[in-house]
Amino acid sequence: MKNRVQPVMSVALLFEYEDVLKRNSRKLNLTDAEIDALLDAFCALCSLHKIHYLWRPFLPDPKDDHVLELAVASGVKSITTFNRKDFRGVEDFGVEIFAPKTLLEVIKWVP
Repeated sequence: MKNRVQPVMSVALLFEYEDVLKRNSRKLNLTDAEIDALLDAFCALCSLHKIHYLWRPFLPDPKDDHVLELAVASGVKSITTFNRKDFRGVEDFGVEIFAPKTLLEVIKWVP
């Protein structure tokens, strides 16, 4: 994993983030407007990519295929997710799977 973290985004992934956050807005104690502002700020840090590759279905959970397609289209070397078991086989595309804890440990030690 490189010492530099560059988040990537696609329209499909942004809609998924928005859906999950707004569905859990009460638990998060956030308004829809606050979630929109948070997503806008996050998107400003991201590199936006269109998905041109469609290998569906490839992953055990077809709802995760767009994440693999984004990784390949953007040329990233890793995906960070709690859901590691559903990303088995992504090594065939040159992509590694990391737990969020691993990403945070890498970020923590970057000067």
